[in-house]
Amino acid sequence: MKILITGGAGFLGSHLCDLFISKGHSVIAVDNFLTGKHDNIKHLLKNKKFKLKEIDITKKFNISEKIDVILHFASPASPIDYVKYQIETLQVGSIGTFNMLNLAKKNKAKFLFASTSEVYGDPLISPQVETYWGNVNPVGKRSMYDEAKRFSEALIMSFHNIYKLDTKIVRIFNTYGPRMNINDGRAVPEFIYQALNNKPVTVFGKGTQTRSFCFVSDLIRGIYNLLMSREHTPINIGNPHEITLNELAKTIIKLTKSKSKIVRKSLPEDDPKRRKPDITKAVKILKWQPEVQLEEGLNKTIKYFQLLEVKK
Repeated sequence: MKILITGGAGFLGSHLCDLFISKGHSVIAVDNFLTGKHDNIKHLLKNKKFKLKEIDITKKFNISEKIDVILHFASPASPIDYVKYQIETLQVGSIGTFNMLNLAKKNKAKFLFASTSEVYGDPLISPQVETYWGNVNPVGKRSMYDEAKRFSEALIMSFHNIYKLDTKIVRIFNTYGPRMNINDGRAVPEFIYQALNNKPVTVFGKGTQTRSFCFVSDLIRGIYNLLMSREHTPINIGNPHEITLNELAKTIIKLTKSKSKIVRKSLPEDDPKRRKPDITKAVKILKWQPEVQLEEGLNKTIKYFQLLEVKK
């Protein structure tokens, strides 16, 4: 198959490129490098089955090749990035999604969209199940990301219903691993960076808010299973093992053998207090569940960031 991956030079997009190349498919990675990194895909540039196109999918573009599958992963995904690039985040989750759906329609291609647990907002129920409509502030400081993803989901379902397009929606919960941007503001890379440098590890609020962290290899496997399935409605992919940010900070300090101390900062507006996926649907339909334990995944991620520091 010929696979087109938007955001192909990003954290998740680059891992998807690796997956499909390893399975013998041809991959076109599309990225405008707003937040994507050349380093994430440079090892693929000499591969004959890999092609990189520097394109802004919110503007006019031309892709003449026949495409079999589109995976739409283009979007700033960290709080630092989507607050910095607010308009671009809304554009890629509206105009960009519309353009990629039209490309899928033209090619009669399968279409998979990277949605997010942020569509549930600051949830009033836990764990979050796919039928929960969410508790989202549409004009808050995170709304550009939350609402762009929610709009994309609605647009995708309309294309599926009207044009019978084969569409998939994966709601991705907190994911971590190699190729994350160490300065993107998310808990795992931020804590690791601070701990490796013996700086204070900053925990927002009381640190009792929870997250559920899925290692990237588990997530990519779940996405592939979804792509190969007949499921069209949104499906959660994440690790249901819930941990407080206090516990995460202490674990990273221990694993890095750091001298860092935990310090506290005020809680950001609309920061979710609990984040835990209900993965019943993924287990039943996709025969998927996470396998990598937290400390194992953190050790792999720490080693990656240690190598980055050495390169610097």
